[in-house]
Amino acid sequence: MWKRWRTRILLFLAVLGPGFITANVDNDSGGIFTYSQAGAQYGYSLLWMIIPITLALIVVQEMCARMGVVTGKGLSDLIREEFGLRLTFLLMVMLVVVNYTNVVTEFIGIAGSLHLFHVSKFISVPVCAALVWFLVFRGDYKSTEKVFLVASLVYIAYIFAGVLSQPSWHDALLATVKLPQDKVWRDKSYIYMAIGVVGTTIAPWMQFYLQSSIVEKGIRVKDYAASRLDVVIGSFFTDLVAWFIVVACAATLYIHGMGTIQVAADAAEAMRPLAGDYAFLLFAFGLFNASLFAASILPLSTSYTVCEGLGLESGVDKSFKEAPFFYWLYTLLIAGGAVSVLILPDTQLVNVAILSQVLNGILLPVVIILMLLLINRRDLMGEHKNSRLWNVIAWSTSIIVIGMTGMMLWGMMPGH
Repeated sequence: MWKRWRTRILLFLAVLGPGFITANVDNDSGGIFTYSQAGAQYGYSLLWMIIPITLALIVVQEMCARMGVVTGKGLSDLIREEFGLRLTFLLMVMLVVVNYTNVVTEFIGIAGSLHLFHVSKFISVPVCAALVWFLVFRGDYKSTEKVFLVASLVYIAYIFAGVLSQPSWHDALLATVKLPQDKVWRDKSYIYMAIGVVGTTIAPWMQFYLQSSIVEKGIRVKDYAASRLDVVIGSFFTDLVAWFIVVACAATLYIHGMGTIQVAADAAEAMRPLAGDYAFLLFAFGLFNASLFAASILPLSTSYTVCEGLGLESGVDKSFKEAPFFYWLYTLLIAGGAVSVLILPDTQLVNVAILSQVLNGILLPVVIILMLLLINRRDLMGEHKNSRLWNVIAWSTSIIVIGMTGMMLWGMMPGH
């Protein structure tokens, strides 16, 4: 009995990484800002979204992992082969634009978190940009993944910050399983925030990065059960962290009428006199870790995706000579994101952070639909294609996201 369980545990540890890392990096600077604002502005009333969002995240991420294991190819590679180079090129251009704004947002988080400790952005941003570049450029897949796994575990800081904020656990848990009152649906800003929570939890880049990571790690079909568990645990953990971020800000900022924050760092600063220095330090450190973590992953994900889509060499295990486009794109995204934060006025940084989440929401339905068309091909997936129940859940997720994205765009139009 013990030998069987030991074998299962060792197998899980062997494939641990892609699902856990991908899910957790989505709690980036933009995500923390969104969750913080949700708690500060609406208290516990948005917590009901966490359970359905977690289910949707698990479904979408599991589909990507399964396609990677069965086909041995990345998502953009499959899209090029099945839908043609023209569509793939257009999708890659959109993804680069969207991910560039996301990278800018990560450096906004780095600048904001270290500013809390009186470090100028003209020091923090260039130093951290060089650090994330060096991590990937001079590393290999195994060493890079270990660093990312450690960074994922640091998100526990937000759980401690939530506990130190001394929330009403009864109210928080009740709000998690109970729909809010009908009147909130007549509040346009509440709906807008709900859409933002969805958009920041399931981002397009995540699907490409996860499938590429699964392929690069060489996970086989017979090992897929452990890999699927990696995806489920990662999705659950990241949304647990999101729950505690909302709770921490609801129990401090919302209760004291401090509903408007400009950047995620403001939440940590405002929390200090309300929940104490430990909560402040944990929240600020968590923001820095999340921003630095995502600033490494997002350009890496983009480089993987574009190179696969265009049929070019990619991978951190490759040398610069073997994959020049991969490394140049990674470098340009990091440099461009860092420089943008340095030259943009501080008053415009929040607008860029919000824009990145809006663009995520616009692109996400396109990616989900392409995934569904691919994973239901028997000639491609064989017996591993989606079940009827899984299709219902996945299509429902994509339709809801499309509808919410449409509502968001409609609400942004003048006069609405």
